[in-house]
Amino acid sequence: MFDQVADATGITVLHTPVQAPKANAICERFLGCVRRECPDHVLVFWERHLRTVLKKYVGYVNEARPHQGLGQRIPSGAQYHDTPAARVVALPVLGGLHHDYRRAA
Repeated sequence: MFDQVADATGITVLHTPVQAPKANAICERFLGCVRRECPDHVLVFWERHLRTVLKKYVGYVNEARPHQGLGQRIPSGAQYHDTPAARVVALPVLGGLHHDYRRAA
């Protein structure tokens, strides 16, 4: 019945790949994070605005947010040099909802 409702509304149903049984859990965890950290805190006006917000959030997750599975490193692989004299600056993401912390050059 769900497939019929999805087809009627134009939603494409994606099935979990057989070779990757954990894919569904990973997707659910990511979508839960997106839901809790984006639309619950941002007033979305239209679909294009939602796509822009999600694009910025995904960029933040993939380029600035540390991941536990990577030893608290960021996925983009940027190397930070631990120089005590370097100043840290906070770059707002999504209007200050999140921040990307970088060392000043």
